[in-house]
Amino acid sequence: MNQPTDDQATERPDGPALPGAEDEWRAVPQDLSYRQHSGTQLSTQRIRLWALTLEARRIAYRVEAAHQGWRLLVPPESYALALDELRRFEAENRDWPPRGAQSAPQADNVLVSLSVLALLAIFHNLLLLDINLLGHGSFDWLTRGNADAGAIRAGEWWRTLTALSLHADGLHLLGNLCIGGLFISLLCRALGSGLGWALLLGSGALGNMLNAWLQSPLHRSVGASTAVFGAVGLLAALNLHRPRQTLRRRLHLSLAAALALLALLGSAGENTDLGAHLFGLAAGLSLGLPTSILLARYGRPGRGLNALLALAALGLMVGAWWAALRVT
Repeated sequence: MNQPTDDQATERPDGPALPGAEDEWRAVPQDLSYRQHSGTQLSTQRIRLWALTLEARRIAYRVEAAHQGWRLLVPPESYALALDELRRFEAENRDWPPRGAQSAPQADNVLVSLSVLALLAIFHNLLLLDINLLGHGSFDWLTRGNADAGAIRAGEWWRTLTALSLHADGLHLLGNLCIGGLFISLLCRALGSGLGWALLLGSGALGNMLNAWLQSPLHRSVGASTAVFGAVGLLAALNLHRPRQTLRRRLHLSLAAALALLALLGSAGENTDLGAHLFGLAAGLSLGLPTSILLARYGRPGRGLNALLALAALGLMVGAWWAALRVT
């Protein structure tokens, strides 16, 4: 059955070779009612959907060109059945696509994300200077802020956060900025900067915590890559609520993409902390799944809530460093 296409204007589509005089067939009204004088001219999109619906139910029909659209005709004996099937179709698809899929896109948050990454680079360069803080004289930032597994197990929770802002050298920092900048920008564009960075810090801290408990107490690590892989996990989890895909297919695609990135970016190199990358990815998935469910139900947070979440994320990182500096 050939259906009308967008570039057809006056050509009549081929209909099924069915018996019966054409003038005996009845036109389906726009409002699917039994009123005698209801309009019968339909748009190209509507005629396509309704024709496919009738064809699926094996109800005979014809499509003919009208003055400003198309008309759908059915035999008199099938008229009531056709209206009933089309009403069912319209009722079942009334709320499709879901409201979440129709929401307006977030404002571009690339500038905010790049600004935060620039601050991370500035912070790294400041640590190379001999800074006197709180009477400590020359302060060993790496020693006080790294993800020391034994210290984290002993209760120094702040290390799970402070380690995300430390890097072994300039090359380590550059790698995280280049790779992380892409995923973090995508995440903040999808969620907003506040929620994006809050979840990013949460997944990074949770990943470092899990890594500390499953590694040797002597294990130490630094770097934002745990949070970067948290962003990958978060994006994979958010992909589960894309419309018109089965849950199993979305789950397989999301996990496959996340694991492929882990294999590509996070498992090579002599000093690569594979555990931190793996647990960062797992933490991102675990935080992203409930987030995706809430977003599908309530939509993304507005500017006010995003601003509060951004301040909370900043306050958490500042508080973590304050706790690190206060330890004697």
